[in-house]
Amino acid sequence: MQNINNKISQLAKLLGKKPTNDQLTDYQTLRKSYDQQASKDVALIQQQAKIQRIQNIHGRSDLNPNWVFNNLIEDSDDVIEAISIAKSFIAAHEDPDWRQSGSHMMIFYGDYGRGKSHIAGAIAHELIDQYEISVLYRQLSTLLEMRFSSFDYTAQDNIGEKFREVNQDLLNVDLLILDEVCVNESMLKKNTQSWLGNLMRQRLVNKKNIILITNHNLTDLEKALGQYCFESIKEYDTYKVKFSGPSRRKGLIDDSYSSSDTTNTYVPNQFK
Repeated sequence: MQNINNKISQLAKLLGKKPTNDQLTDYQTLRKSYDQQASKDVALIQQQAKIQRIQNIHGRSDLNPNWVFNNLIEDSDDVIEAISIAKSFIAAHEDPDWRQSGSHMMIFYGDYGRGKSHIAGAIAHELIDQYEISVLYRQLSTLLEMRFSSFDYTAQDNIGEKFREVNQDLLNVDLLILDEVCVNESMLKKNTQSWLGNLMRQRLVNKKNIILITNHNLTDLEKALGQYCFESIKEYDTYKVKFSGPSRRKGLIDDSYSSSDTTNTYVPNQFK
Protein backbone atom coordinates (compact mmCIF):
# COMPACT_ATOMS: atom_id res chain seq x y z
CA MET A 1 0.00 0.00 0.00
CA GLN A 2 1.37 3.37 -0.95
CA ASN A 3 2.03 5.76 1.89
CA ILE A 4 0.59 9.25 2.00
CA ASN A 5 3.81 10.85 0.76
CA ASN A 6 3.81 8.77 -2.43
CA LYS A 7 0.19 9.62 -3.08
CA ILE A 8 0.87 13.33 -2.66
CA SER A 9 3.88 13.06 -4.97
CA GLN A 10 1.91 11.27 -7.70
CA LEU A 11 -0.92 13.80 -7.45
CA ALA A 12 1.57 16.65 -7.79
CA LYS A 13 3.04 15.06 -10.95
CA LEU A 14 -0.39 14.66 -12.50
CA LEU A 15 -1.06 18.33 -11.86
CA GLY A 16 2.32 19.29 -13.31
CA LYS A 17 3.61 20.56 -9.96
CA LYS A 18 6.79 19.69 -8.19
CA PRO A 19 6.05 18.65 -4.61
CA THR A 20 7.71 20.68 -1.88
CA ASN A 21 8.83 19.51 1.52
CA ASP A 22 5.71 21.09 3.04
CA GLN A 23 3.54 19.02 0.75
CA LEU A 24 5.32 15.91 1.85
CA THR A 25 4.51 16.41 5.51
CA ASP A 26 4.03 12.96 6.95
CA TYR A 27 0.61 11.69 7.94
CA GLN A 28 1.36 11.48 11.68
CA THR A 29 2.26 15.18 11.84
CA LEU A 30 -0.89 16.14 9.98
CA ARG A 31 -3.01 13.85 12.17
CA LYS A 32 -1.52 15.35 15.33
CA SER A 33 -2.24 18.86 14.11
CA TYR A 34 -5.83 17.96 13.22
CA ASP A 35 -6.36 16.22 16.56
CA GLN A 36 -5.09 19.25 18.45
CA GLN A 37 -7.41 21.56 16.54
CA ALA A 38 -10.32 19.18 17.03
CA SER A 39 -9.63 19.07 20.78
CA LYS A 40 -9.63 22.87 20.91
CA ASP A 41 -12.92 22.98 19.00
CA VAL A 42 -14.52 20.40 21.31
CA ALA A 43 -13.27 22.26 24.40
CA LEU A 44 -14.73 25.50 23.07
CA ILE A 45 -18.08 23.84 22.36
CA GLN A 46 -18.10 22.28 25.82
CA GLN A 47 -17.28 25.62 27.43
CA GLN A 48 -20.04 27.38 25.51
CA ALA A 49 -22.50 24.61 26.42
CA LYS A 50 -21.53 24.90 30.11
CA ILE A 51 -22.03 28.66 30.04
CA GLN A 52 -25.46 28.15 28.50
CA ARG A 53 -26.39 25.52 31.10
CA ILE A 54 -25.31 27.83 33.93
CA GLN A 55 -27.29 30.71 32.46
CA ASN A 56 -30.35 28.48 32.22
CA ILE A 57 -30.01 27.39 35.86
CA HIS A 58 -29.67 31.02 36.96
CA GLY A 59 -32.72 31.90 34.91
CA ARG A 60 -34.88 29.25 36.58
CA SER A 61 -33.61 29.87 40.12
CA ASP A 62 -35.55 33.12 40.77
CA LEU A 63 -32.55 34.45 42.71
CA ASN A 64 -31.82 38.13 43.21
CA PRO A 65 -28.74 38.77 41.01
CA ASN A 66 -27.35 41.16 43.63
CA TRP A 67 -27.15 38.44 46.28
CA VAL A 68 -23.44 37.72 45.88
CA PHE A 69 -20.53 37.64 48.32
CA ASN A 70 -18.90 40.75 46.84
CA ASN A 71 -21.91 42.84 47.89
CA LEU A 72 -21.95 41.64 51.50
CA ILE A 73 -21.05 44.04 54.28
CA GLU A 74 -18.93 42.21 56.85
CA ASP A 75 -19.66 44.61 59.69
CA SER A 76 -20.47 42.18 62.51
CA ASP A 77 -19.21 38.91 63.94
CA ASP A 78 -22.37 37.00 63.02
CA VAL A 79 -22.05 37.88 59.33
CA ILE A 80 -18.35 37.02 59.28
CA GLU A 81 -19.09 33.66 60.88
CA ALA A 82 -22.03 33.03 58.52
CA ILE A 83 -19.84 33.72 55.49
CA SER A 84 -17.21 31.29 56.80
CA ILE A 85 -19.84 28.57 57.28
CA ALA A 86 -21.34 29.34 53.87
CA LYS A 87 -18.00 29.00 52.07
CA SER A 88 -17.27 25.75 53.89
CA PHE A 89 -20.65 24.46 52.76
CA ILE A 90 -19.85 25.42 49.18
CA ALA A 91 -16.39 23.84 49.30
CA ALA A 92 -17.84 20.58 50.62
CA HIS A 93 -19.57 20.09 47.26
CA GLU A 94 -16.15 19.38 45.75
CA ASP A 95 -16.28 15.98 47.46
CA PRO A 96 -18.66 13.57 45.63
CA ASP A 97 -18.82 11.35 48.71
CA TRP A 98 -20.08 14.25 50.81
CA ARG A 99 -22.70 15.09 48.22
CA GLN A 100 -23.94 11.50 48.23
CA SER A 101 -23.68 11.02 52.00
CA GLY A 102 -27.14 12.40 52.71
CA SER A 103 -29.28 15.51 52.79
CA HIS A 104 -28.01 18.75 54.28
CA MET A 105 -29.98 21.68 55.67
CA MET A 106 -28.88 25.16 56.69
CA ILE A 107 -31.19 27.16 58.97
CA PHE A 108 -30.63 30.91 58.90
CA TYR A 109 -32.53 32.60 61.70
CA GLY A 110 -32.63 36.12 63.11
CA ASP A 111 -34.43 39.42 62.81
CA TYR A 112 -35.27 41.30 59.61
CA GLY A 113 -32.57 42.89 57.47
CA ARG A 114 -29.64 40.95 58.90
CA GLY A 115 -28.44 39.50 55.60
CA LYS A 116 -29.93 36.00 55.80
CA SER A 117 -31.45 35.95 52.30
CA HIS A 118 -28.39 37.66 50.84
CA ILE A 119 -25.97 35.02 52.12
CA ALA A 120 -28.31 32.20 51.09
CA GLY A 121 -28.46 33.70 47.60
CA ALA A 122 -24.68 34.08 47.50
CA ILE A 123 -24.31 30.39 48.34
CA ALA A 124 -26.73 29.49 45.56
CA HIS A 125 -24.96 31.64 42.95
CA GLU A 126 -21.61 30.06 43.79
CA LEU A 127 -23.02 26.52 43.64
CA ILE A 128 -24.56 27.20 40.24
CA ASP A 129 -21.38 28.71 38.82
CA GLN A 130 -18.97 26.15 40.25
CA TYR A 131 -20.93 22.91 40.22
CA GLU A 132 -24.03 23.54 38.08
CA ILE A 133 -26.24 22.84 41.11
CA SER A 134 -29.90 23.48 40.29
CA VAL A 135 -31.47 25.99 42.68
CA LEU A 136 -34.94 27.28 43.41
CA TYR A 137 -35.66 30.26 45.66
CA ARG A 138 -39.19 30.62 46.99
CA GLN A 139 -40.91 32.42 49.83
CA LEU A 140 -42.94 29.92 51.81
CA SER A 141 -45.85 32.34 52.23
CA THR A 142 -46.13 32.69 48.43
CA LEU A 143 -46.12 28.93 47.98
CA LEU A 144 -48.84 28.51 50.59
CA GLU A 145 -51.00 31.14 48.91
CA MET A 146 -50.58 29.31 45.60
CA ARG A 147 -51.33 25.98 47.26
CA PHE A 148 -54.48 27.36 48.87
CA SER A 149 -55.64 28.84 45.55
CA SER A 150 -55.06 25.50 43.80
CA PHE A 151 -58.05 24.08 45.69
CA ASP A 152 -60.35 26.55 43.94
CA TYR A 153 -61.67 24.28 41.20
CA THR A 154 -63.74 27.10 39.70
CA ALA A 155 -60.63 29.18 38.95
CA GLN A 156 -59.94 29.90 35.28
CA ASP A 157 -56.20 30.63 35.55
CA ASN A 158 -54.94 27.02 35.74
CA ILE A 159 -53.59 27.69 39.22
CA GLY A 160 -53.92 24.02 40.14
CA GLU A 161 -51.72 22.93 37.23
CA LYS A 162 -49.22 25.70 37.97
CA PHE A 163 -48.92 24.62 41.60
CA ARG A 164 -48.41 20.98 40.62
CA GLU A 165 -45.56 22.05 38.34
CA VAL A 166 -44.02 24.19 41.08
CA ASN A 167 -44.43 21.38 43.60
CA GLN A 168 -42.54 19.03 41.27
CA ASP A 169 -39.71 21.56 41.07
CA LEU A 170 -39.68 21.80 44.86
CA LEU A 171 -39.09 18.06 45.01
CA ASN A 172 -36.49 17.75 42.25
CA VAL A 173 -34.25 20.81 42.49
CA ASP A 174 -30.80 20.18 44.05
CA LEU A 175 -30.97 23.11 46.47
CA LEU A 176 -34.25 24.56 47.68
CA ILE A 177 -34.17 27.92 49.46
CA LEU A 178 -37.32 28.54 51.49
CA ASP A 179 -37.47 32.14 52.70
CA GLU A 180 -39.90 33.84 55.11
CA VAL A 181 -40.61 30.53 56.81
CA CYS A 182 -43.59 31.01 59.15
CA VAL A 183 -43.40 34.79 58.80
CA ASN A 184 -46.19 36.33 60.91
CA GLU A 185 -47.28 32.80 61.83
CA SER A 186 -47.23 31.46 65.37
CA MET A 187 -48.25 28.03 64.04
CA LEU A 188 -48.93 26.62 60.58
CA LYS A 189 -52.24 24.89 59.93
CA LYS A 190 -52.18 21.11 60.30
CA ASN A 191 -52.65 20.37 56.60
CA THR A 192 -49.85 22.83 55.79
CA GLN A 193 -47.60 21.13 58.32
CA SER A 194 -48.30 17.79 56.64
CA TRP A 195 -47.58 19.14 53.15
CA LEU A 196 -44.32 20.83 54.19
CA GLY A 197 -43.23 17.86 56.29
CA ASN A 198 -43.83 15.48 53.36
CA LEU A 199 -41.89 17.80 51.06
CA MET A 200 -38.92 17.76 53.43
CA ARG A 201 -39.05 13.99 53.86
CA GLN A 202 -39.17 13.32 50.13
CA ARG A 203 -36.23 15.63 49.54
CA LEU A 204 -34.41 13.87 52.38
CA VAL A 205 -34.86 10.49 50.69
CA ASN A 206 -33.61 11.90 47.38
CA LYS A 207 -30.56 13.54 49.03
CA LYS A 208 -31.61 17.07 48.16
CA ASN A 209 -30.47 20.05 50.23
CA ILE A 210 -32.49 22.87 51.79
CA ILE A 211 -31.81 26.33 53.20
CA LEU A 212 -34.53 27.55 55.58
CA ILE A 213 -34.68 31.27 56.36
CA THR A 214 -36.81 32.47 59.25
CA ASN A 215 -37.31 35.39 61.62
CA HIS A 216 -38.23 33.01 64.45
CA ASN A 217 -35.79 31.75 67.02
CA LEU A 218 -35.38 27.98 67.01
CA THR A 219 -37.80 27.35 69.87
CA ASP A 220 -40.56 29.37 68.23
CA LEU A 221 -39.75 27.86 64.85
CA GLU A 222 -40.38 24.38 66.25
CA LYS A 223 -43.78 25.49 67.54
CA ALA A 224 -44.65 27.26 64.29
CA LEU A 225 -43.73 24.33 62.04
CA GLY A 226 -45.26 21.68 64.28
CA GLN A 227 -43.74 18.42 65.46
CA TYR A 228 -44.13 16.56 62.15
CA CYS A 229 -42.16 19.19 60.20
CA PHE A 230 -39.55 19.66 62.89
CA GLU A 231 -38.94 15.92 63.15
CA SER A 232 -38.28 15.99 59.39
CA ILE A 233 -35.67 18.69 59.93
CA LYS A 234 -33.92 16.60 62.59
CA GLU A 235 -33.26 13.89 59.99
CA TYR A 236 -31.06 16.25 57.97
CA ASP A 237 -27.41 16.99 58.56
CA THR A 238 -28.22 20.45 59.91
CA TYR A 239 -26.20 23.66 60.19
CA LYS A 240 -27.81 26.38 62.33
CA VAL A 241 -26.64 29.96 61.75
CA LYS A 242 -27.89 32.81 63.95
CA PHE A 243 -27.95 36.40 62.66
CA SER A 244 -27.97 38.98 65.43
CA GLY A 245 -26.07 41.97 64.06
CA PRO A 246 -27.47 45.35 62.99
CA SER A 247 -30.10 45.72 60.29
CA ARG A 248 -28.67 46.62 56.90
CA ARG A 249 -31.87 48.04 55.48
CA LYS A 250 -32.28 51.78 55.18
CA GLY A 251 -34.97 53.27 57.36
CA LEU A 252 -37.90 55.25 56.02
CA ILE A 253 -37.91 57.63 59.00
CA ASP A 254 -35.42 60.45 59.34
CA ASP A 255 -32.79 59.97 62.06
CA SER A 256 -33.99 63.15 63.72
CA TYR A 257 -37.37 61.53 64.32
CA SER A 258 -37.78 60.65 67.98
CA SER A 259 -39.46 57.44 69.06
CA SER A 260 -40.94 59.37 71.97
CA ASP A 261 -43.13 61.25 69.48
CA THR A 262 -45.46 58.27 69.21
CA THR A 263 -47.12 56.05 71.75
CA ASN A 264 -47.33 53.00 69.47
CA THR A 265 -43.84 52.18 68.25
CA TYR A 266 -43.80 48.89 66.33
CA VAL A 267 -40.83 46.64 67.01
CA PRO A 268 -40.84 43.70 64.55
CA ASN A 269 -40.25 40.05 65.33
CA GLN A 270 -40.58 40.17 69.09
CA PHE A 271 -41.48 36.81 70.58
CA LYS A 272 -42.50 36.06 74.13
